[in-house]
Amino acid sequence: MSQTLLPPSIASNPQSRIRLTLWLLLIVNAFNFVDRQIVNILAEPIKNDLGLSDTQIGLMTGLAFALVYTTLGIPIARWADNPKSNRVGIVAGSLAIWSGMTALCGLATNFWQLLLARIGVGIGEAGCTPASHSLIGDTVPPEKRGSAIAFFGLGIPIGSLMGMVIGGVLADTVGWRIAFMVAGVPGILLALVLWFAVKEPRKAGTVAEAAARLKASQAVRRSTIMETLQEVLTSKVFIFATLGASFVAFLGYGKGVWNGIFLIRSHGLELWQVGVFYGVGSGIGGILGTWLGGWTSDKFGVNKPAHYMLAPAVAMLLTVPILLIGYVGPVWVAIPMLTISAALSGVYYAPTFGCVQLLISPASRAVAVSLMLFTLNLIGLGLGPLLFGILSDVLAPMAGAESVRWSLYVAGVMGVIPAVLYWLASRNIHRELAEKAARDAALS
Repeated sequence: MSQTLLPPSIASNPQSRIRLTLWLLLIVNAFNFVDRQIVNILAEPIKNDLGLSDTQIGLMTGLAFALVYTTLGIPIARWADNPKSNRVGIVAGSLAIWSGMTALCGLATNFWQLLLARIGVGIGEAGCTPASHSLIGDTVPPEKRGSAIAFFGLGIPIGSLMGMVIGGVLADTVGWRIAFMVAGVPGILLALVLWFAVKEPRKAGTVAEAAARLKASQAVRRSTIMETLQEVLTSKVFIFATLGASFVAFLGYGKGVWNGIFLIRSHGLELWQVGVFYGVGSGIGGILGTWLGGWTSDKFGVNKPAHYMLAPAVAMLLTVPILLIGYVGPVWVAIPMLTISAALSGVYYAPTFGCVQLLISPASRAVAVSLMLFTLNLIGLGLGPLLFGILSDVLAPMAGAESVRWSLYVAGVMGVIPAVLYWLASRNIHRELAEKAARDAALS
């Protein structure tokens, strides 16, 4: 059905279909982060309207969302790995759910209603990344998968930028409730476009080709959860990269919520100013950083694999002095420093998920990605906003309105932790790649 709705030039051209799939998945990922991050810029008016504490803001933006998101990610990844599943349908259905629940956030009249709506957003978004990575793996040639994953990852800073700008401008003009609805409704329409425009690769081509693919996939036994766990837990690179990414996310999601509030409370910016100046700056920085991570991986990692992990290690170490300068200085220093920090923090994405493609067997990759996302989002998204919110509340009696600034000093210094973890990963990657090549050669 979907092929008949496409122009013949796209339907009959494999390269055009690959580009269409990647662009639509990029837009889906951007919508993913619009709906996930818009609550950050809206946190202050929500707090004032509903009478919430900083701890409740941290719980609503982080832990409650992350618990559902991470828990459902693994079974959905198993579903996506099933040769008979339709991953396009999984992504499109997930998009419709999280977009609808985002719109419902605008109808909340108390903390518990808003919390339940945010949990609903987490339920929907759990189906996005594992199934999308699996689609990319079957759509894009092996030599281009790293760049394709980085391209998909650009949806993170693009969506975060859009969420900050849309949320900031609309909250100041029509209120935070309408901002949620404007962010949510377009995603339902995009879900329909994705469903009709993208063909599941397992079902593409002729009937004979589809039957041959199905027979080949059934001949290769899928790894069980325990087998996948054994494989990933014996990889020091996977463990250190996962922990490193988790701390990048811990700091990124924590700062994502509290940087905007810091600019409002400590520098007196209005919501639209935070959305436009900080949102655009951090979004552009994230785009450049994500691209840079993919470029350095392809440019230097092929000949010297240690560079896969050294790039995010160096980048995160550089964020420490840059953030401290930004938090100490005036607003005209803070925003450029936060922009540079966002660029450096984005470097981790392509090398981290690219190492899964390099080190983990094909039968375990989708679940390995979901396990990585489970740890990353539980630690990062679940604990980052919450713990920095708690720290702000603890410091409030001493620091007053500057409590957020002091909690962010802690976040800045903690950039050393992921830098060390990625450095440890770099020390093991060459050996593990050599061991994998030997195993593959023995099997062939």
